Amino acid sequence: MKAGLPDSSPGSAPGAAPGQASLIDYPSLFPIKVMGLKVDGLVQAITLIAHAFDPGFDASTIELRESKGGKYLGVTVTVTATSREQLDELYRTLSTHPMVKVVL
Repeated sequence: MKAGLPDSSPGSAPGAAPGQASLIDYPSLFPIKVMGLKVDGLVQAITLIAHAFDPGFDASTIELRESKGGKYLGVTVTVTATSREQLDELYRTLSTHPMVKVVL
């Protein structure tokens, strides 16, 4: 690896320092919290995306948490992570969805 270039080797954690090994053992269950305005279709949209990246995704495991004022909804989905690339693309897809405000 050349100095100053990010490490793109398999097994590097998303956002990890260059040369740092992944903290995730694949495959593993990986929770992702998604927040958006509490509107009809939010949970369904997130569920469809989760299924696209994890065909075995179990929608019965979804956890919902409403904000104090009731304006926002936190949706936690737990997917089976199989690679850094899968997680990166899942985060990108969720983050760019028009109903989603934040992905953690």
